This record gives sequence, C-alpha cells and structure tokens, in this order.
Amino acid sequence: MEKIRCLEAIKENIKKVVVGKDEVIDMLLVSLICSGHIIIEDLPGLGKTTMASALAASLGCDFQRIQFTPDVLPSDITGFNVFDINTGKKSFHKGSVHSQIVLADEINRASPKTQSALLEAMQERQVTVDGVTYQLPRPFMIMATENPVDTAGTYPLPEAQLDRFLMKIKMGYPSFDSEIDIIRKNRSALNETKLDAVATAEEIIKIQEALELVYITDEVMKYIVEITTATRNYDTVATGVSPRGSIALAQAACGLAILEGRNYVIPDDVKRLVPYVLAHRMIMKNRSGSNGTTAEDAINDILSTVKVPKVKG
Repeated sequence: MEKIRCLEAIKENIKKVVVGKDEVIDMLLVSLICSGHIIIEDLPGLGKTTMASALAASLGCDFQRIQFTPDVLPSDITGFNVFDINTGKKSFHKGSVHSQIVLADEINRASPKTQSALLEAMQERQVTVDGVTYQLPRPFMIMATENPVDTAGTYPLPEAQLDRFLMKIKMGYPSFDSEIDIIRKNRSALNETKLDAVATAEEIIKIQEALELVYITDEVMKYIVEITTATRNYDTVATGVSPRGSIALAQAACGLAILEGRNYVIPDDVKRLVPYVLAHRMIMKNRSGSNGTTAEDAINDILSTVKVPKVKG
C-alpha cells in the first residue's frame, strides 16, 4: 500500500500555516482516519486553534467553531425546537454540533452540563432533542482545545468525557528556527494565509472505511493488552486504562499504518501512539504530578519494561 495522496496533501496544506509540528499533524490525521476526536492542550499562543482550523480548511467539509464560555447552553450545541404559533407546528433548529468538523474552543470554560451535551454526539454520532434522534453527518470529528493554565472560571473535563477522546496531544514550544519562520509568516495580519480544500468528504469516508482492512497480528494485540494491563498495576496509578483504551490504541495503530502507507500494524506504531492515546485515560494517585508521578512518566517506564514483540514483515 502506498501513502494515500489526499492525506499527504492535507499534511502539506496544514504545514503552510503550522510550522515545525509534523508529529502533531500526523496525530491529527490519525484521529481523522479513525473517526476519532482529539483534544489539544497547551499554553495560549502556541497554535492550537490555528492547527484545528487548518485541518478544517483543508477538508471540503462543513465546519463550525464553538467558543465555549460559561453562558453557552446545551441547546446551543445540540439544537432546539421552536413552536410556530402561525402554523401550530414545531421546527427543529440545528445546533453547532450538526457539522462534519467541529472545533470546541476552550472546552473547559463551559459548564459541566454543556460539556455533557457533547457526549452522545461523540460516542453515538447522534443527538437527541425532545425524544427525537438526529444523525450527525459523516465524516464527523470534534477537535477540542483547552489551556492548562488560566484556570479561573474553568470546569475540568470529567474522566468519562476525556475517555471519549481518541487522543490528547500538546503543541509544545516551537524550535528556534521554527519560531523565526512563524514571525516571518505572521508579520502582517492582512497577509494571513488562506487555505483551500485539498480533500473531499467522500475521500475521507473511503479512507475511514479502509481502517478495518488493516491487518493486526495476535502478537501486536497482546502487546497492546500488556501495556494497558501494566497501567492498572502501576504503583502510582489509581485507575488504569480500561478496555476502551485498548480498543482505541488498536484503532489508532491501524490509522497510523494507513498514514504510513501500510496495510498492517507494526509494534512501533503502538509504541509511538501510547503517550497520545493512553495518558489522558489514567488517573494518578498524586494528581499534582510531584515526585515524577505524572501519567507520562508512568507510560515511559511501562514502555521500557514491556517486551516489544518481534513481528515478521
């Protein structure tokens, strides 16, 4: 299997406005291939919203951006019924989530009730309003952003909702040369780069349907389960990864194989994805992260101890 041309085109298109973040772009595309949702967490000004908007612009899909604030209501997300006194009938007005690509900007600023309005959409690809269920379009992907600082007026996402995100990634500071390039590209707000769509919704759906054709050996599946089991037995982890996390890791590995132009998964795919897919699904005993007890630290230790299987190519 060769690398899929439209995925390469999307990646190159995003790189026109997001500099030096190839790994983050790859993870974004893996989530797209897997029909998964992704949360981007990092400090303000590192390009989280730019990254999400660039992906949306690269796809020929409907796009909605929701700026989450404490006064956003669940009905703003899901939609609501309006009664017309002239006709005596109700009409449904779609909410922001009725789009193919949804950017939930600063999701942790919304109330828990509003955050929970996304749960059915994320898991079932549908919303229910007044007892009527509405199917969401395909492809469907939620990209959420949040800041780890500036916590005044924020509501941390509950673990049940974090578990619905296929991945959680961080942008990180750019390299020295990349930051110079960023300044060069953004000297004038009037010269903002406009991205054209380089892929269609039909192409993305076709790629997503090919996910189940990717071959994953029993040895690789055992490797995945050994890793997730290790998170449940690690001494500084209060709650380890559930079977949903194992499934997510296997799906993501298949998605990465497609991105790399393969129809089979190798152990390195799994190892590369573990920090992005599993860290946010772990609850640490000491949530302050002191004494080297962060989820990332635990994962690095687990990956160094779990034996990597040898798979024949």
